[in-house]
Amino acid sequence: MYSIGRTLKEARETSGVSLDEASRDLNIKDVILDNIEAGNIGGFKDIFELKDWITSYAKYLGLNEQQILDEFNEYMFEYTSRIPVKEIEKKVMELNKEKTDELIVSPYTNPTIKSSKKNYALIYVALIALVLIIIIWSAKQVA
Repeated sequence: MYSIGRTLKEARETSGVSLDEASRDLNIKDVILDNIEAGNIGGFKDIFELKDWITSYAKYLGLNEQQILDEFNEYMFEYTSRIPVKEIEKKVMELNKEKTDELIVSPYTNPTIKSSKKNYALIYVALIALVLIIIIWSAKQVA
């Protein structure tokens, strides 16, 4: 990753473009471009987004973006192949647990507690009684 960053930084400096100017032109924060040039992969959460930024940056600098992308893919393959399988499985389990905790379900498939018919009957009786009381009271007021 350091060689990719170094290549991008050298191309930017050779073309006379400042980091701020590249940031404005690409609509990418200068901190992100600085981390890319430094080869700091730990500062990024989403590898696919990082890949897009690197591709855009390489294209902007007039470099062969496919060659840079291939180098990035090779680096990522080597980087991820050194991670122990147990650690990957543990992380996948954590992510799956988070997903089930945040699971949003349809109201049609989500089991809900159904109200009993007794509750509805009591509400109807109370409403009818209230209406009768209002009618009787208003009749006494008129008379």
